[in-house]
Amino acid sequence: MKLIVGLGNPGSRYDDTRHNVGFRVIDSLGAVHRIGLQSHLPTAVYGEGMIAAQAVVLASPRTYMNASGQAVVDLCAHFSIPPNDLIVAHDDLDLPLGRVKLKMKGGDAGHYGVRSIIAHLGTGDFPRIRVGIGRPANREEIVTYVLSPFTPDELPLLHDAVRHAVEKIENVLRSA
Repeated sequence: MKLIVGLGNPGSRYDDTRHNVGFRVIDSLGAVHRIGLQSHLPTAVYGEGMIAAQAVVLASPRTYMNASGQAVVDLCAHFSIPPNDLIVAHDDLDLPLGRVKLKMKGGDAGHYGVRSIIAHLGTGDFPRIRVGIGRPANREEIVTYVLSPFTPDELPLLHDAVRHAVEKIENVLRSA
């Protein structure tokens, strides 16, 4: 069984923000494969199903981004899933809006949600689907930027990126 987690912040206040791209990826993956996130743990919502002949759990943490590791550890423990059967989808400031990259393992690259997961699991040996959200011109504006919604002009790029992220996850599952 594979655990696929999308990172974001809980609550309607954050629904359309750049930081919640991981949630969008999970929602889209669930819609394509008819896997609803209707089950709950204290730290996450999840759904179970099949993708590319693999049993999967799709999940969105109900913790804030910087505490994502607790939700991932809880999910791994609940389903007896080892870290190498985890895939994480998250926003990435270092990629232009619309660009998607697969990173098979490594460090957190400055992403606090990924940092929390690595700290809780004790390893960075899990694939990540990095979805580019671009970067503000002024470094001091990063928090405001990641918590801001996409503009109407950016939405087509966002939709393409989410679709591409779903395809990357499906490819990882096919090759597993």
